Amino acid sequence: AVVSTQSTGIVYGTILIHRKKYKGMKVLPLDEVRIVSLEDTTPDRMNGWQIISLSKSFNVYAAHASEKHDWISHLNTCIASCQKRGDKKLTEPAPAWIPDDAATHCMICTRTKFTAVNRKHHCRRCGKIVCNGCSTKRLLLVAQSTEPVRVCDPCFADASSKTHSARADSSGEELSEGEATDTQEDPGPAQFFS
Repeated sequence: AVVSTQSTGIVYGTILIHRKKYKGMKVLPLDEVRIVSLEDTTPDRMNGWQIISLSKSFNVYAAHASEKHDWISHLNTCIASCQKRGDKKLTEPAPAWIPDDAATHCMICTRTKFTAVNRKHHCRRCGKIVCNGCSTKRLLLVAQSTEPVRVCDPCFADASSKTHSARADSSGEELSEGEATDTQEDPGPAQFFS
């Protein structure tokens, strides 16, 4: 992957031919981005940081600590400059996915071992690697997609309970878990699909 900055955004995508051809180039607006430094965990995961935004979050690694420092410093300067011009707030950012090689078993049930038949799936809300049985639901995460996306069952339950709480707060009545309402109100930013 390649990452570069423009005056108002971060451009990222895939390198097809070194320094000549790029694929799937996208832009993250800098006023919607924050940077988090990552701890060095293993030799192949050193000098890293996360680029976190509403629509896409991912890890980036530099060859040396000084290069990491320069990138983070430059990005934070650009972000601060863009954020002074607007007042967008980063509400619920997209998670940085846990790398595929970091899990041999489902991170929810811990029983399912991943094989060629039992595939790995990433929860689009928390970034964990989960099995099919632990990610049976879909949510519409409007910052990430116009279509419902796969989420793990705990994230679905959490989003569902937050929506039920928000409805109870706005109506003044409490809803019990699983109780349906007679109103056709907009459920908010997360919409639920089985």
